[in-house]
Amino acid sequence: MILKDVVSRVRIRDVDLLERIVAYVVANVGHPFSAYAISKYFKNEKRAAAHDTVLNYVRACTDAFLFNRISCADLIGKKILSVNEKYYVADHGIREAVYGQNMRDVDQVLENIVCTEMLRRGYSVNVGRNGAKEIDFVASRGASKLYVQVAYLLAGRETVEREFGAYKGIPDNFPKYVVSSDEFDMGRDGIKHFNIRDFLLMKEWD
Repeated sequence: MILKDVVSRVRIRDVDLLERIVAYVVANVGHPFSAYAISKYFKNEKRAAAHDTVLNYVRACTDAFLFNRISCADLIGKKILSVNEKYYVADHGIREAVYGQNMRDVDQVLENIVCTEMLRRGYSVNVGRNGAKEIDFVASRGASKLYVQVAYLLAGRETVEREFGAYKGIPDNFPKYVVSSDEFDMGRDGIKHFNIRDFLLMKEWD
């Protein structure tokens, strides 16, 4: 059981609830996290899960390196926000343990892969809030910084505008990327576009 370390370390008694919470978080990788929403979800499922219990169980999983907690940064006000944090699985094998090899929600899988690789390379990673727009990742390492938007496919004008338009108004000249599974270069306005395979194989990003 992948949760054996968590159960023994924190002495969790309700293992079934822990497994359900882990499955919920894995299913919602890349979405804003809310312990209240999770608690309400389980209440609707006729399964009691107090807000504090959800927080404690998720924190225990993060401490055991099952999840990576990514805080949200206000890029205009230049501060870390107390809301809109996200969680990603630290190892894709955890997702497969929950779902098998089901390739559902490919966008989330690709986001998770990029996040994991940035952390592996020693970057400090945040979600970026640019006014009403959100940037998937703002990665910093020393004096360097880069911004990354991740999409499965840039299929259609609306998707292209959303992914590239998220960078509009950011007041700096650090590298800005859009990463997708598309094989052809769609970069524009100084924003670079890479196929995700090529992006992950790059020796340096900035």
